[in-house]
Amino acid sequence: KIPDAQGRINYSETENQVWNALYTRQMKIIQNRACDEFHQGLKIVDFSAEKIPQLPDVEKVLQETTGWGVQAGPAIIKAVEFFTLLSEKKFPVATFIRIPEELDYIKEPDIFHELFGHCPLLTNPDYASFVHEFGKMALKTSGKNRQRLFRLFWFTIEFGLIKQRGEMRSYGGGILSSISETVSSIEDKETVRNPLDPLEALRTPYRIDIIQPLYYYIEEFKDLFKIMEQDLISLTEQSFTLPEHTALFPDVGVEL
Repeated sequence: KIPDAQGRINYSETENQVWNALYTRQMKIIQNRACDEFHQGLKIVDFSAEKIPQLPDVEKVLQETTGWGVQAGPAIIKAVEFFTLLSEKKFPVATFIRIPEELDYIKEPDIFHELFGHCPLLTNPDYASFVHEFGKMALKTSGKNRQRLFRLFWFTIEFGLIKQRGEMRSYGGGILSSISETVSSIEDKETVRNPLDPLEALRTPYRIDIIQPLYYYIEEFKDLFKIMEQDLISLTEQSFTLPEHTALFPDVGVEL
């Protein structure tokens, strides 16, 4: 979907109906499962169930709260481009939305995942700062190190949990934009939930095409700052000298 000169897209009635269905059911399922900051962010971005939000409107809100913006683009972009955008406080957003037949699962991230899953928390200063600093740091390395470093992004920004008032809550965009993952990440009894240790996360393989069997959790968003205070590039290099943790899934599929 290519935006017009004003950055807006003319979505069809069917596309808006898909957004409505996704938004309506997800707003119900995240109750008592999403973290407080996500709920606060949803109030700030003020999405409507009726139609897909327009990126200029979303950007205006983010600019006013944390100085972030959004950048329209394809679903999958190169790692260097992705991290460059984050380093510039621009979150890449795929502008298409899934078809009705893929309501429950889609392989590529669509606009519902990008906007609903990630943008509410980009109104939170601690979260937004972590994403920004992560983008800048990731540009300081390359190749297999950058690919390995994305594991830490995966287990925080995409599939991170946080403990609030003694209970697990989700903050990862990959969780909060998925009806099945929102529930399983918090309630599945066989799921492994470990406190976040960067080196441990860097040694943990994952798959993009399954419900995650393992999550890492933080105690508060300020814990993310403590992560950035460490030499993550050295930890990434160290992770290659240590054995990988045994995957909790069949050895098929790929990491990003």
